[in-house]
Amino acid sequence: MSKGKRKRYAAEFKAKVALEAIKGKETLAQLASRYLVHPNLITQWKRSAVEGMAETFTKRFNGIESDQDGRLTDSSV
Repeated sequence: MSKGKRKRYAAEFKAKVALEAIKGKETLAQLASRYLVHPNLITQWKRSAVEGMAETFTKRFNGIESDQDGRLTDSSV
C-alpha cells in the first residue's frame, strides 16, 4: 500500500482559510468542504495564525520596542 504525495498549500491560501476559521461564521466542516481540505489542517493553520499574531505587531525601531503591556521602551539605555 503506497501513500500519495502530500498536497502543499500556498501561504496565502492557508492565511485565507485560517482567517475564515477565526471569524467563526462557518464550522470547520463547512470550511473543509468548501476549500477541499481536512478540518485538522484548518485547525492547525488557525492555531498557527493566532500564535503568530503578536509577532505581526512587534516592531523594533532603533532600539525601541514594546514591553508585555504594549508600552514602548528604549532598550538602548
